Amino acid sequence: MKMRTLLKAAALGGSIALARSALRSRRTIDLAGKTVVVTGGSRGLGLVLARGLIDRGARVAICARDAAELDRARDELVAMGGDVYAAICDVTDRDDVLQFIASVEDEFGTIDVLINNAGIIQVGPLETMTEDDFERALAVNLEGPLHAMLAVLPGMRHRKAGRIVNIASVGGKIAVPHLAAYSTSKFALVGLSAAIRAESIKDGIYVTTVCPGLIRTGSPRHAWFKGQVQAEYAWFSIGDSNSLTSISAEAACDQIIRAFSRGDAELVISPQAKLLVALHAIAPNLVQEVLGVVARVMPGSTNRSKRAVEGKDAESVFAPSPLTRNSDQAANRNNEN
Repeated sequence: MKMRTLLKAAALGGSIALARSALRSRRTIDLAGKTVVVTGGSRGLGLVLARGLIDRGARVAICARDAAELDRARDELVAMGGDVYAAICDVTDRDDVLQFIASVEDEFGTIDVLINNAGIIQVGPLETMTEDDFERALAVNLEGPLHAMLAVLPGMRHRKAGRIVNIASVGGKIAVPHLAAYSTSKFALVGLSAAIRAESIKDGIYVTTVCPGLIRTGSPRHAWFKGQVQAEYAWFSIGDSNSLTSISAEAACDQIIRAFSRGDAELVISPQAKLLVALHAIAPNLVQEVLGVVARVMPGSTNRSKRAVEGKDAESVFAPSPLTRNSDQAANRNNEN
């Protein structure tokens, strides 16, 4: 009896796997000739994604707030042979986003894929964070993607086709110490992304929520730090650089493009992030207890100033150093300096 039950379960599992594979194959899109918008595409993961998309024959539109960064990114992507449009845009400004989306449509026609990548990271003890920090995180990491999604959805619904990718974080599934504002905004983005997917599949629109762990893009230089800023920057940069705790931006890019091309609902990136999410699902109380212990050994808030310092202005003997070499090299490659 037990053997018969096991065989039935195995057969059912095999059938589900085959059905899932067939469904993925049917809805997988070829990116050649498609128009893809990447917010925050001037540096870091956004720039790496833009390179990967151009390699696959897509036309790419990028936006960012910094004109000099944007010019450097556009020049590099054009030199690769890419068909590229770049414009300044603040994703927290709804009118800015609407104008940017309209200008992309004027330049390229329809938008086939939207990648909401623009984001902000604030690092530091909770007691150094203000309501303004939380509001800023929500404005960039939640409202920014919402503005862009609402701008492209009508056209995608009309065509009965489209892909939307929201770059969230493993911090949107598990609250990480010293990232309270960031985790709050990413939890909200995970929920928003899943909700829009549920209501958009009927229109041929597939929303993919991406939850990476640490990715070696060089991003710590543009994160914001409070409290003991040099110590906070050091642990964040070292973790971002270590191959045991992070994944290369190029590997992450390949996984993201593959996932949204197939119309997958969710992608958790890196073995470490997958393990942490799995453990939290099995034993949430235990994981929270462990995170509480981790918080106790992290830098305290002896500096009562609530002023935020950008990573590049919080350097010390530990960062940059040999311990952060991988992240520093990624920063040079990905326009983060």
